[in-house]
Amino acid sequence: MIVRIATEGQYKLADEIADRLNELDNAAVAAAEAEDEARFTELFGQIIALIRSEGTPLDADELHGSDVIVPPPDTSYEDARHEFTGEGLIPG
Repeated sequence: MIVRIATEGQYKLADEIADRLNELDNAAVAAAEAEDEARFTELFGQIIALIRSEGTPLDADELHGSDVIVPPPDTSYEDARHEFTGEGLIPG
């Protein structure tokens, strides 16, 4: 899976890491729907950290379509939570 962190770059994730990302995404959707800002912020931080720590950065000059685009790390809760609705960033 190719994931882009907006304003930062793209990362390639192994399938098992993509599964963990989907779990965090689903939990973030639940927190956003419950309007639990603290929990959402914690989960969003975990999403960013997982991508950065477990993903392989792709060179900026390589062009790949992104399977998932994650909001910028410094995005506000109000802006980010609107991305985490329904099935979230990752369908399924």
